[in-house]
Amino acid sequence: MSVALPIFLGFVTSAIGITPPGLINMTAAKVSIQEGRTRAFVFASGAITIIFLQTFLAVFFAKFIDDNPSVVLLLREVGLVIFSILTIYFFFYAKQGKRKEEDTALRSKRSRFFLGMLLSALNFFPIPFYVFVSVTLASYDYFSFESNFIYSFVLGSGLGALFAFYCYIVYFNNMESKSEFLLKNMNYIIGSITGLVSIVTLINILNHYLN
Repeated sequence: MSVALPIFLGFVTSAIGITPPGLINMTAAKVSIQEGRTRAFVFASGAITIIFLQTFLAVFFAKFIDDNPSVVLLLREVGLVIFSILTIYFFFYAKQGKRKEEDTALRSKRSRFFLGMLLSALNFFPIPFYVFVSVTLASYDYFSFESNFIYSFVLGSGLGALFAFYCYIVYFNNMESKSEFLLKNMNYIIGSITGLVSIVTLINILNHYLN
């Protein structure tokens, strides 16, 4: 298979997976509005670093994870706990009202980079997502578990994530008339997203045990 195919598949898969509103891309939009595009892209770089690692691990162990549903279930249960905690945090934090920007914002670029890594690391969903994608594509002979193919696919996934983050950062940053509204309600928006993810995850876990 050519190098272009895995890069293209990785790009499209990642872009589709990250484009729907989620904790990481909404946080990138918030950083862009509050602190500018530069720090937002630094944040996105940290997130993409973890996405590279998650994609590689997911694809590398795809066959093993796919053959052991208990591993995927464990990841869902851990994710449920984490996103439930994040939901409570963001709703509680949003009720605190406005604080001085110097007290709430982590100003250094390094802190934004590591914040992106942290939030991305807390998101366990890319692992089962890429397991499903890679196994499904392999069943149609569009995916190979050879090293070169995997590396190219991971590269494509990083480029797709960068594209998705770019769209969020630029799009929200251009909404000057709505920036104040977004700043006031961003924590509620993020909390609602994590809450929805928690509910969906809980339903999947319950369905697994009930069936």
